[in-house]
Amino acid sequence: MGPRVLVVGSINMDLIVQCGRLPDQGETIHGDALHTAPGGKGANQAVSCSRLGASTTVVGRVGDDHFGPRLRAGLSSEGINVESMRVDPNIASGVALILLEEDGRNRIIVLPGANARMGDDDSSAATALLPNADVVLMPLEVPLPVVKAVAAAARACGVRSVLDAAPVSPEAAAAGLPALVDIISPNQTEAEDLTGLPVHDLDSARAAARRLVEMGARDVVIKLGEQGSYWLGEHGEHHAPAFAVQPVDTTAAGDAFTGCLAVSLAEGMPMPDAMRRANAAGALACLKLGAQPSMPTAAAVEAFLRESSPRHDA
Repeated sequence: MGPRVLVVGSINMDLIVQCGRLPDQGETIHGDALHTAPGGKGANQAVSCSRLGASTTVVGRVGDDHFGPRLRAGLSSEGINVESMRVDPNIASGVALILLEEDGRNRIIVLPGANARMGDDDSSAATALLPNADVVLMPLEVPLPVVKAVAAAARACGVRSVLDAAPVSPEAAAAGLPALVDIISPNQTEAEDLTGLPVHDLDSARAAARRLVEMGARDVVIKLGEQGSYWLGEHGEHHAPAFAVQPVDTTAAGDAFTGCLAVSLAEGMPMPDAMRRANAAGALACLKLGAQPSMPTAAAVEAFLRESSPRHDA
């Protein structure tokens, strides 16, 4: 049996607008296409973990609208346990509007919907499931009290916790999150928001990681996009170069990375090897349109690793 992963996080429907470029202020442009695809950082990471062979359970909320059943059915079809997903009858499901440029870069606006209504009942449901988990994943697209409560419960029962620090609000930056979890994994912008330090290359990532360690973090893994990923922790540091790909859609590449990192560590893989594998998962996720549709399988990741070499300019 593979590792057991609990995901406590957001579940969204993504509305993807493909366009040649983003409009300037006050400008109207024609888009190329509109797509809908299931997303949300929590749900994306759950799909990532399940496709990599983990027994995966998700705790989250959807609304009592036409998106809710589709989001639930999509996760269930991936073999994910959705028994602890709740339907909130008083609000719509979360939605993300994604403006996708032709070079694969994106801008995202999230309407939290039912995700913002998660509370004590959801924290209690997650806490009850922790004894059957090897690792718990949490993004910041759900209310901060839920994240803090689940992180505290995970530490109390010895379950490894991984926080995908996205998005970082002023409240989250001031909440002492690095000290509450076992692994905190921001991207460059999020690392800047958490530390107040600019992050633009490996040296500045190292400085930000040191600051996060000073703030109480045990292990810091910073996602650096085309520069790969950097880890600093109690047992060392490592830079894993990225893989060169021509992106179609970078949405959820970070979720593929985080899911793969968590599963790999739960399988007993050393951090440097887990980072290389996670970089490969993130690269593969850039090659397909949509968040959950782009999450790679374990076989795809292993084939990519056999056939590809990391960038040498990272």
